[in-house]
Amino acid sequence: MTTYKQPISALVVIYTTGLEVLLLERADYPGYWQSVTGSRDGEESLRETAIREAFEETGLDANCHVLTDWQVQNVYDIYPKWQHRYPPGTMQNTEHVFGLELTGVLPVQLSPREHLSYIWLPWREAAEKVFSPSNRAAILQLPKRQIPPNPTLKKCAGD
Repeated sequence: MTTYKQPISALVVIYTTGLEVLLLERADYPGYWQSVTGSRDGEESLRETAIREAFEETGLDANCHVLTDWQVQNVYDIYPKWQHRYPPGTMQNTEHVFGLELTGVLPVQLSPREHLSYIWLPWREAAEKVFSPSNRAAILQLPKRQIPPNPTLKKCAGD
């Protein structure tokens, strides 16, 4: 039985208070850079999707940082090279945008089947490097999306 992806996804822009952005290079398309992204599993909430995808793709625990739902949805045509991953006849995906703010640059643990490498870049450079127009638009919103410091934020090991 073929298991298809849901055409509902989370885009998680991971960035620092200094507006450095984490980008990941796709393993299936070297040279294509992006933020964390992935489809919803089952009936999980979009927030749960964002937390799971951030952890699976980077090893970062979003519960230890400031994760915000930007209340932005992008509907876009699924690239033809990835349409086979979705139910037959599915042509569009609805992407929900989240931001994950870290206090500083952290090392990440890549999922080797998904990504080849990672890089932290200043936000403007990151926006120029990503291949997805919706990812670019999200990164360009960062100066308006910064979160005021929260002294009660839970700290995790390695932070």
